[in-house]
Amino acid sequence: MSLPHSDQRITALVDWLSNSLAMNIHKLETASSDASFRRYFRVTHAGGQHIVMDAPPEKENIAPFIRIAELLQTQHIQAPIIYQKNITLGFLLLEDFGSTNLLDCLTVANADHLYRIALDTIFKLQTGIDTSNCRLPAYDDALLQRELDIFYEWFMVKLLGVLVPESIKNRVNPLLIDSALEQPQVFVHRDFHSRNLMLLDNGTLGVIDFQDAVIGPISYDPVSLLRDCYISWPKPQVEQWLRQYYERLILAEMLTVDFQHFRRWFDFMGLQRHLKAIGIFSRLHLRDGKSTYLADIPRTLSYVSTICVSYPELAEFNSFLAKQVLPIYRGAL
Repeated sequence: MSLPHSDQRITALVDWLSNSLAMNIHKLETASSDASFRRYFRVTHAGGQHIVMDAPPEKENIAPFIRIAELLQTQHIQAPIIYQKNITLGFLLLEDFGSTNLLDCLTVANADHLYRIALDTIFKLQTGIDTSNCRLPAYDDALLQRELDIFYEWFMVKLLGVLVPESIKNRVNPLLIDSALEQPQVFVHRDFHSRNLMLLDNGTLGVIDFQDAVIGPISYDPVSLLRDCYISWPKPQVEQWLRQYYERLILAEMLTVDFQHFRRWFDFMGLQRHLKAIGIFSRLHLRDGKSTYLADIPRTLSYVSTICVSYPELAEFNSFLAKQVLPIYRGAL
């Protein structure tokens, strides 16, 4: 049996698999890690192959993952089956969705087909899950504000050494937060993008990394997917996908606004999400030593600049970014 590296968590994990679950382990190898403190290992054993989640209890709470996985499966969303769990230690034995995520296989030729499948999944989540009894937290004013603060603190101040004037914050924050809160509130995966969708052998998509789900704005998951921090598509293509999804929501009586209003929600929601993501990428670099995420900031900043140029309400913020922030950022590269 090979181990990715030696530490106390892996020792405890192997003990749980070998002794508590009576596995005859052939191989244990790193499957993936994410932006949290969770790690995932692929365990090959006499009975087959599974994924093991390692979520240190002092840093991660696996109860939401367990509950939301069950919730998704009630809507026939392919979330990994949980075969065994040890909540005290923070270990889960999960169905193995393989190693191919959507980002790995997207091409110009197959994007329309694969995005239609992904948007079908969002539609199931938004129309099938009853927000009145799913026991998910609300994507409220306080959470939206905390996420914007990640951008101001970690990207602006700690990475670039730039203070955003309060006058700009007082203009931008309410604009984005009010736009989010006025939308129909639905199930929100909160990280529905190409790295969290696994392409399965039967051509369908498995959904992972859903433990932070909330009840929130109807445009959130569509903009996470269509303006992905890890891959971008031409504006006409995104517009086409968005309009098709809008028409589907209208037919389902999930929306009553016109398309221009919905696109404004979509744009402002994307701006809030992308500012948060830039802050998180900066924090992963500065605090956690995960510097590969820095490569995703330019694409995400490009989304921010594009939206700021498009709306007069964001002119002051756009000017500040163009004149004071981007030159410093480019100089730091």
